[in-house]
Amino acid sequence: EESLQMWDLNKRLEAYLARVKFLEEENEMLRAEIQSTKSSPAGNSWRVKYEEELRALRDALDHAFREKCTAELARDNLYEEVQQVKSRCQKEQAAREEAKKQLSLSRKELEEERRAQIWLKERAVQLEKEVETLLEVHEEEKAGLDQEIASFSHSLESFRCAPVAFQPVEVEDYSKRLSEIWKGAVETYKTEVSQLEGSLCQAKENLWKAVEDNQQSQLQLQHLEKDLAGLKARKEMLEESLAQQWQEQRGEAEKFQLAMEALEQEQQSLRVQIARVLEDRQQLMHLKMSLSLEVATYRTLLEAESTRLQMPAG
Repeated sequence: EESLQMWDLNKRLEAYLARVKFLEEENEMLRAEIQSTKSSPAGNSWRVKYEEELRALRDALDHAFREKCTAELARDNLYEEVQQVKSRCQKEQAAREEAKKQLSLSRKELEEERRAQIWLKERAVQLEKEVETLLEVHEEEKAGLDQEIASFSHSLESFRCAPVAFQPVEVEDYSKRLSEIWKGAVETYKTEVSQLEGSLCQAKENLWKAVEDNQQSQLQLQHLEKDLAGLKARKEMLEESLAQQWQEQRGEAEKFQLAMEALEQEQQSLRVQIARVLEDRQQLMHLKMSLSLEVATYRTLLEAESTRLQMPAG
């Protein structure tokens, strides 16, 4: 039974030793392969390639970040320009409203001047008619006075001796007074007509001034409308360029995000591979330690058995 046990133990020991030898050889091969891959540049090519790609992607990320900063600065500048354009549009709108108010006031003044001119024309026509009627009345009165004077002169010629009580001098005084009154009335009407003509001329001048102011305000309004149209077109162009830049920046950011995700996935896969390699190596180390401990135990058992067998022989 002891010989059978020893034979079984020897077989098991031989199998363990063969397995340990095979594992040691495999471990040596793996160690040599690892050393060769570490020392050779061909083995480090994937790491160098990975580092180069990572460096290139980092540079691209930095470039994208710089472009993002420049795009943000351009966006801020465009926003400031848009705000300036809006403020200018508001100012021009206020100026336009002011010009419209001035235009309406000038139109009102023009209407008032036209009405005043019409009233003055009507008043002048009325005064002319009154002057004509007064002249006709004066002519009629003068003709009546001439007839009375002629009748008085005929009656005076009929008398040979004119008494003192019959006074032709009073008739002459009366005619002189009437002529003076008529002259005064004519002078007053002339002065009134001259004043009305002066006011009419002043109204015409005011009308011409109002018309010129109206034309100037219309020209200014046209210039303001042209400037407003140009500013609106520039605003639309700036908004379109800003939207285009936003879209381009968003597309570049999505591309870089996809590239970063791909790099992270590749990094994760490399980490998994490294972890697997380390785990396999750890398992090999544990297996080697267990085999070495088993070999040591069997070796001690064999030494003890050999000493036990040698003792009775001695």
